[in-house]
Amino acid sequence: MDRPPTLTARVVLFTRAGCHLCDDARAVVARVCEAAGETWCEVDVDAGPDSATLRDRYGDYVPVVEVDGVQQGFWQVDGDRLARRLAGRR
Repeated sequence: MDRPPTLTARVVLFTRAGCHLCDDARAVVARVCEAAGETWCEVDVDAGPDSATLRDRYGDYVPVVEVDGVQQGFWQVDGDRLARRLAGRR
């Protein structure tokens, strides 16, 4: 699946409502992106016109974080790994 053209943020966090892991991931992504000066957005896999496709792709794995369209992790977001990826290091 290609990224929807409306997703211009470098980091995308795929979530769903009522997900406690998503709440934790949101806090990590917000903190790391703020420190790195990077943009991020959140996409609910259960809402919107692409929800069926997003649910099929991410449903059992949310939260999922992508950087530059590449999946970096799921279930628990590693803040150090995300920061390294944003800095261009692996």
